Amino acid sequence: IDISKHRSKNLSEFDGQTFDDVITLCGEANETCPLYIGGTKKTHIGFDDPAKVKGTNEEVLSEFRRVRDDIKEKLT
Repeated sequence: IDISKHRSKNLSEFDGQTFDDVITLCGEANETCPLYIGGTKKTHIGFDDPAKVKGTNEEVLSEFRRVRDDIKEKLT
């Protein structure tokens, strides 16, 4: 699945919409994501932020792949 044109989105882009579940994947999102009223369930599954890795292009790419694999493992 090609997701190269996808991007993370700010929660404000979804104002007015309702959700059954909200899942945050990084610590910053967990801290800044507002609590929802009603039936919305909030779950946090923490992962390292690969964008914070410093190194060669290959080292950075390797970290993104590692986190991608961790997310896939946790969510499937």
